[in-house]
Amino acid sequence: MKKKADKTKDLAFLRGEFEQTANIFLTGYEKMTVSQDYNLRKTIKDAGGSYKVIKNNLARKASEGLKSEPLFEKVVGMSAVAYTKGDVVALAKALTGYAKTVPAFSFKGGLVEGNVVDVKSIADLAALPAKEEIYAKLLFLIQAPAQRVVTVTNAVGRNLAVVIDQGVKENKFQA
Repeated sequence: MKKKADKTKDLAFLRGEFEQTANIFLTGYEKMTVSQDYNLRKTIKDAGGSYKVIKNNLARKASEGLKSEPLFEKVVGMSAVAYTKGDVVALAKALTGYAKTVPAFSFKGGLVEGNVVDVKSIADLAALPAKEEIYAKLLFLIQAPAQRVVTVTNAVGRNLAVVIDQGVKENKFQA
């Protein structure tokens, strides 16, 4: 059994993590093997996240008064949290991919950008394109009108040059 001082440290650590991040996935890991757990932790770390097995009561106390409080109100069973301060889509993709290969791993809910979401919303989030891909598409959309303006502007000058050139060749201009 843990001593009260250790429990207090765990509570302070967990509260600090919940205060600093707005992206948390509450998961279940019942009947996972040690090697599956190791692979899960590696997957989460590669996606830029952190993973911690939690005590439900401790998580409830740590989230009191925070945006994550509704997420932990009715949590039961063996639970863990995966969280990130970075790209939430990358972590959602990694966890969803892992859940497809290991049926013992499951989602219980999540907190994305400070809003509590259900399991279906996590799957929808994982289906989004990567942040870099969204930035590339946005940049293309921003540049497209400018490219069209340049093309039209060049076309006017080119067309004028063609008309003048043909006029000169056919002796339409008299001096």
